[in-house]
Amino acid sequence: MKRLFYPVALASVTFLAALSLSGSLNFFIPSWMLPRLQAVDFNLMPAAQAQIPSVGDAWKQVYQKLPDFPKENQYLSKETGQPSLNNTLASRMIRYHIYVKGRPPFFRLDWKLTLADYLGVNEFIEDASYPGRDALQSNPVDGDRAAVQKLNRAQRDALVQVLVELFNPGAATGGKAPASPKPTPSPSPAPVNPGRGSADLLK
Repeated sequence: MKRLFYPVALASVTFLAALSLSGSLNFFIPSWMLPRLQAVDFNLMPAAQAQIPSVGDAWKQVYQKLPDFPKENQYLSKETGQPSLNNTLASRMIRYHIYVKGRPPFFRLDWKLTLADYLGVNEFIEDASYPGRDALQSNPVDGDRAAVQKLNRAQRDALVQVLVELFNPGAATGGKAPASPKPTPSPSPAPVNPGRGSADLLK
């Protein structure tokens, strides 16, 4: 249990502290916790920093690992009038999960809840709060829901696995040490049947 708890706890503190310092996730963290997180010395956690991607870049790794995952980046930018190629389904889903719903990105169950939102079987996704609505000429929420609903179960499971591994690298091995090989029992010696006259040898 300790092997699983410590990496997750360290990743959680690092991730939440970084977001709180940027002011992006203050609503997600209780006010009494903010001073403690802001006092975290990130120089003491280089390994965690190196492993956990920023929210803004995590979507790129999703497409590196799942090149067939729908990009849905055909929407036009309000600013340029051109397709906003970096405004992808994966980037919007990650922002929805963390910023809109306030769900931690480290655990499989939370990502499954987010996918259930897109499938229409959990919480309703509000158009007014969906990521991309302010930067794009049209709200991508309906197209994103439709794209997720076209995924089969294996594709959804693969997405959840990739997302969990990105934000919680220890999840790749379940945070458990490899099981020790079971010792091979040595064969018991076959019983020896006493021959005739054996009783006489005991006299």
